[in-house]
Amino acid sequence: MDVSLLLVVVIITALAFDFTNGFHDTANAMATSIATGALKPRVAVLISGTLNLVGAFISTAVAKTISGGIVDDAKLSDHAVNGTAIIFAGLIGAVLWNLVTWLIGLPSSSSHALFGGLIGAVWVVVGTSGVHFDKVFSKILLPAVLSPFIAGLIALLGTFAAYTITRRAGRKSAADGFRHGQTISASLVSLAHGTGDAQKTMGVITLVLIINGHQPVGSGPKTWVILAAGLAIGLGTSIGGWRIIRTMGKGLTEIESPQGFAAETASTAVLLASAHLGFALSTTQVCSGSILGAGLGRRLAEVRWNIAGRMALAWLFTLPVAALVGALAGKLASTGNAGVVVVGAVAALLVGYIVVRSRRAPVTSGNVNDAHEVSVRAPESSTLAAA
Repeated sequence: MDVSLLLVVVIITALAFDFTNGFHDTANAMATSIATGALKPRVAVLISGTLNLVGAFISTAVAKTISGGIVDDAKLSDHAVNGTAIIFAGLIGAVLWNLVTWLIGLPSSSSHALFGGLIGAVWVVVGTSGVHFDKVFSKILLPAVLSPFIAGLIALLGTFAAYTITRRAGRKSAADGFRHGQTISASLVSLAHGTGDAQKTMGVITLVLIINGHQPVGSGPKTWVILAAGLAIGLGTSIGGWRIIRTMGKGLTEIESPQGFAAETASTAVLLASAHLGFALSTTQVCSGSILGAGLGRRLAEVRWNIAGRMALAWLFTLPVAALVGALAGKLASTGNAGVVVVGAVAALLVGYIVVRSRRAPVTSGNVNDAHEVSVRAPESSTLAAA
């Protein structure tokens, strides 16, 4: 396989990951607004998709963290290894994890899936010297631990303040006011999501362009890369990841409009601040933390800790599982053109199976808010299939 052809394949695969990132993470921005009735499901995802595209043009700090901070581009540029094939393998690990967790309606981190896939593929082929573990700790792992708690605390305080301030107002008038406010706060989360998550794909494409000599080391994403990444994540978001929207909007806690407004505002503040500083945060973790905080901030609100615990386990396993898949794919892809073809073929078969499996009991904009007990179990479960 010609290197230039492989480069095109990698760019397409990166945009495919960006697309899955979009529909996987639609819930982060719009689940609470859909659950409270502030926005109709279809309107919500279209707004989210548009603002994800706009957000992609706000900053490139995170993209530079990906392209020049996590893995050693000099090592990947070495003629002794096929750095392009390694990146392809890492992307495959990320895409497959995104689709598996989407199938079972489980919110997980697309960002950590990407990082895990890349780290695993680089590590197994290049060795530990190919990964900047100090940057991984400071830019990924430490923020991953802290961000849900920070967002949750802000949302908890915001929810408490919202109910306290509006205590004397009529319950219905206060709810209506916050419901209108959610159209703005949810839109801001979508803008922040595009600002942070689209950059991760920009960073991967920039990295593969650098190691192929198409742009200098240390440079940021080109304009066409920003546009392509923004369009891919915006299109994915506009389709709507209804399975995960159901879990986020109805599974963690019953959300009222003041809680939804507080959760979305807290998420926006944390995500935009992190994007400015170049921290590659998980939007899923931040928004889940905010929803849990909003649940705790309202008296007598039920928080379903069993689902929260399963989500936390998914967060814990995302990076290492994606790294394992990336490592296996990287080992095979590094053997040559035949290995790359095998990795691509196996991935295509798995993607096809997941798509067919998802159609047995689809979740759509029409039934996403149906009342039932939200459950996250193995995909063989009939309850899960409906989620």
